[in-house]
Amino acid sequence: MKKIEQIYKEILYRYFEKKINRFTQLELSKNLGFSLGVVNLAIKKLEKINSIQVNKMSFFVIDAKKILYLWASERNFGRDILFKTRIEMPVREIERNLNDVCFGAYSAYKFKFNDVPADYSEVYIYADEGELEEIKSRFKLTEEENNVENPNIFILKKAKKDNEYGKTNTIGQIFVDLWNLKEWYAGDFLKALEEKINKFRFDKSEHV
Repeated sequence: MKKIEQIYKEILYRYFEKKINRFTQLELSKNLGFSLGVVNLAIKKLEKINSIQVNKMSFFVIDAKKILYLWASERNFGRDILFKTRIEMPVREIERNLNDVCFGAYSAYKFKFNDVPADYSEVYIYADEGELEEIKSRFKLTEEENNVENPNIFILKKAKKDNEYGKTNTIGQIFVDLWNLKEWYAGDFLKALEEKINKFRFDKSEHV
């Protein structure tokens, strides 16, 4: 995932999950370990589409959906896939065998909201190189089984910051990944998530 995407992710995580709507470029730079130049580039892009309000010392999100759509349009989902294969197990059994990983897409939506808008056949997870090797060992997978036809498990590269977000991916990441998936039922999940996002509101006191 590009650095600019990680900046979008952090902003949206604080906005949706933490209900924080005051940001500074310096804080984001320190928190993510990126230069101020990279952070400022992201902020300028968000300001250009009128998704944030920039003040002298900070900025605020005024339209989170615009950030989601911008990120979704820039996301190169396939580039982050480390390993994909087919495991002849039901989805729920695969998930049970991966209960210590960071889920994405359909599984993440299910575990975060305790809801399944449609049946699904694929499991998407985020892992670092060490976790990938452990998963391959757990399912007795070999490198020759990578990129098989009709894969039902996709392992994507985890960013260093992702360990702080928890077992399921963030609302922003779930939205963006669903947007980029080809399965027809991704639309059902995306519609359900958009409905939740549309109901999300801040109290005025939370804007400061």
